[in-house]
Amino acid sequence: MRNKLLSLMPEFQLIQDLDLQEKTIKVWEEAMAAGEWDVSDLLDMPFTLLIQQTPVNIVTHTRAVTQCSLRIAEVLMEEYKDKVKIERDHLLSGALLHDVGKLFEYEKSNGTFKKSEAGQLLRHPISGAAFAYNFGLPQDVLHIIACHSKEGDGARKTVEAVIVNHADFVNFESLKI
Repeated sequence: MRNKLLSLMPEFQLIQDLDLQEKTIKVWEEAMAAGEWDVSDLLDMPFTLLIQQTPVNIVTHTRAVTQCSLRIAEVLMEEYKDKVKIERDHLLSGALLHDVGKLFEYEKSNGTFKKSEAGQLLRHPISGAAFAYNFGLPQDVLHIIACHSKEGDGARKTVEAVIVNHADFVNFESLKI
């Protein structure tokens, strides 16, 4: 499973801190195991249930949000130099994990993805951050996961959380049109 996951999301390997890289991968592996998902399920799993019959799966969306986040960070660091400090590895880990809670929020029934009972109670930013906490990820990464969606509205956000939040919404809104 691990090798297939790494081949689907090579962005894991962009995390330079090998301990953080390992923890980020482990969260995905364990979330898949807990939800009894296979790698092939991820290729079928819609990134959202809010867009009817979206052609974009959770893997493609996660990769797009991660790549957008990284590029935004690169531009900010290049243009603003020392005026903005971005923890690149935390940004990458948070972007890769921002929707991992959907593996708990969704279930597949008769070939159709829908909200699970757990998903009715906790949306993916909360379940994802809570689950990732068990693997010892830095608070900044948990913050990115928890604040990337409406649950973070009104909260003080780190620059990394702002970047992932906006990258996620740009991707969502672009497909919703």
